[in-house]
Amino acid sequence: MDERQVEQILQNPKFKQMVSKKSTLSWTLTAIMLFVYVGFMLLVGYNKEFLMSSFSGGVTTWGMPLGLSIIVLSFLLCGVYSYIANNKLDPLTKEAMREVEAIANEKGPH
Repeated sequence: MDERQVEQILQNPKFKQMVSKKSTLSWTLTAIMLFVYVGFMLLVGYNKEFLMSSFSGGVTTWGMPLGLSIIVLSFLLCGVYSYIANNKLDPLTKEAMREVEAIANEKGPH
C-alpha cells in the first residue's frame, strides 16, 4: 500500500465516520466512569463521616452500596459499549472496511 492509498483511506468519509463514532463513544463512557470513580474517591477523602454513617439504621454504611454501585456501573457501561458496538458500529465498520479494501486493492502507477 502506498502513501496515496493511505491518504485516500484516511480521507474516506465512512472511515472518518467510523473513527469519530468509536472515539466519541469510548471517551463518553470513559468520562462517565472517571467522574463517578473520582467523585467516590473525593467522598472517601473529604466526607468519611457520611460514608461511615448507617444506611438503614443497622450495620450497613453508605460506603458499601456506593462502592458496589461503582462496580455495577462498570459492568453496565461495558454492556452499553458492547450493545452499541455490535448494533451500530459493526455495520459501519463493515462498510468502511469494504471501502478501505477497495482502495487498498487499487493498482496505482508504479
